[in-house]
Amino acid sequence: MNQNIDTKALNAIRVLAADAIEEAKSGHPGMPLGSAAAAYEMWAHHMKHNPKNPLWVNRDRFILSAGHGSILLYSLLHLFGYGLTVEDLKKFRQKGSLTPGHPEYGHTMGVEATTGPLGAGMGMAVGMAIAEAHLASVFNKTDYPVFDHYTYVLGGDGCMMEGISSEAFSLAGTLGLHKLIVLYDSNNISIEGSTEIAFTEDVLMRMKAYGFQVISVEDGNDIEEIGQAIAKAKQDKTKPSFIKINTQIGYGCPQKQGKASAHGEPLGTENVTALKNNLGWDSLEPFYIPDEVYKHYQLLTVKGREQEADWNQLFVEYCSRYPNMKEKWHKYHDKDIEKELLENELFSNFDIRPESTRNLSGSIINRIKNLLPGFIGGSADLAPSNKTYMEMAGDFSKLNYKGRNLHFGVRELSMAAIGNGIALHGGLRPFVSTFFVFSDYLKPMARLSAMMKLPITYVFTHDSIGVGEDGPTHQPVEQLAMLRAIPNLNVFRPADAKETAAAWYQSIISKTTPSAIVLTRQKLQQLEETGKEAINGAYVLQDSIKEIPDAILIASGSEVAIAVEAKKDLVSKGVDVRVVSMPCMEIFEQQDLEYRESVIPQSVRKRVVIEALSDFGWGRYVGLDGAYVTMKGFGACASGEELFEKYKITVDNVVKTVIELF
Repeated sequence: MNQNIDTKALNAIRVLAADAIEEAKSGHPGMPLGSAAAAYEMWAHHMKHNPKNPLWVNRDRFILSAGHGSILLYSLLHLFGYGLTVEDLKKFRQKGSLTPGHPEYGHTMGVEATTGPLGAGMGMAVGMAIAEAHLASVFNKTDYPVFDHYTYVLGGDGCMMEGISSEAFSLAGTLGLHKLIVLYDSNNISIEGSTEIAFTEDVLMRMKAYGFQVISVEDGNDIEEIGQAIAKAKQDKTKPSFIKINTQIGYGCPQKQGKASAHGEPLGTENVTALKNNLGWDSLEPFYIPDEVYKHYQLLTVKGREQEADWNQLFVEYCSRYPNMKEKWHKYHDKDIEKELLENELFSNFDIRPESTRNLSGSIINRIKNLLPGFIGGSADLAPSNKTYMEMAGDFSKLNYKGRNLHFGVRELSMAAIGNGIALHGGLRPFVSTFFVFSDYLKPMARLSAMMKLPITYVFTHDSIGVGEDGPTHQPVEQLAMLRAIPNLNVFRPADAKETAAAWYQSIISKTTPSAIVLTRQKLQQLEETGKEAINGAYVLQDSIKEIPDAILIASGSEVAIAVEAKKDLVSKGVDVRVVSMPCMEIFEQQDLEYRESVIPQSVRKRVVIEALSDFGWGRYVGLDGAYVTMKGFGACASGEELFEKYKITVDNVVKTVIELF
């Protein structure tokens, strides 16, 4: 069969995908086969990227939201020369390989985001587009567009069914993010069969209603039509673009194309052979790619190298002409501010009056924003309650991309995904916020934050039954245990101003771990003994008179003050106790054994944990001989003070619980 080089090049993607999945005896061939033409046209003729420098700051970003089609991305990375070898493709989905079943950020060069949960990539793409728009508004000068790139995201029917896409795209349209281009691989097939059984909406009308420019490509194998659609998308300077590309799942495999069976299982040896014959491939040898195809891909990368070289020259001239912007650039990209934070007013100048930790956090946020110009974030329509609004920082909007206050609307799940996208883009330090009980809505994206090692900050307020009259639907009980169960997530529940400052300090200096800062609605007293030691995760707040205490009280947040008061009563009864404040288990566990033993010695087995939430997860500190003053069920509608009495999160009950241990 006589084929032009573009056809051979895109068929190379299909062949590699089929062979890698067959070798692994596992994978999802349908999407890579169906969307190969769209991916090839985008990467070959429209995306600005340089495989020799995958981290070039002004590269176009590409996210494969349909992460199950990961072999499509790996084939592209191999063919374009990002460092993935044929051997890497042969190890697809195998232990220790660079080609895991779903793309993993930080594991494989060229992968811009970890995508597994469908639709997550759509939300992260919106975050990247927000980051580009903000940084362009801050740094760009006439004739010096140092930030000028697009964000592309490719997903399928599943991504469009997930609610996170609706949340994210509704916001993207509102913000007019015209550098965002969404490619929708529309093949009308999901795992259970035709999408007709559960997904019949007019997707283009839906996206138009969100404020997108909508474009339809009738033939998903026509790279000229696809190219025209992408070019049209770039012409609109007021709206994000959504390109619906009609494809056939499993395209090229006679027995599988158009069928649900093409989605999530290997084609089988005979069908791989039939695919290659049907495509007119030169050889049936697994992983065979003609030299002319490799040479073609090498030629395609020349443009990207030239684009980066031009940008590098532009940036040199920019820094020379605008030395103040060069200095600003370094401030945005300098991640080592630990000393400056420690020496700053971050830990001082707090009023001694009782105050909620949400209010204290709000004050600290406004201090941090002056130290970190790339500090950006907001709330899911709760900034007045979460106290996350940055004064004099402006509101990010379609009319003002310079604003640093993000308004996410009531969209917790996409808010967290967008925060991830901002962090992935680079140059900015994002935070997001909502009521603590609604952390349930965003947990899957917080999990991805931890997996991708993104130092994003989650600000959660209204942290316990202390919320009061809103009742059990708004009173978190199990949420702290949920977050503490996520690997590589630091969860802070500070007791007062100094501990809140310590939580923010640890969050800002973190380079590879996200943080959740959990804050009160009710006012708390400022404790004299708290301080910078809180950065260790736990510390002795008030010690026993004896070298070895009779018992240890361990508390976090609002209950630390209860432990302090209980100690006074216990001393009067002849029980000499130590009070330990533990604002962050995870940070405490990172301390050396000597320090941990100095705070909670193993020899003291009488320990009581006090926390107005579930006791789940406290077992390793309480031990077999300890006890809990915690919640055992959901809350109720009453004032916070009444609820603490109702559920016996009280000084009297702590004292009673300690006495009963003897």
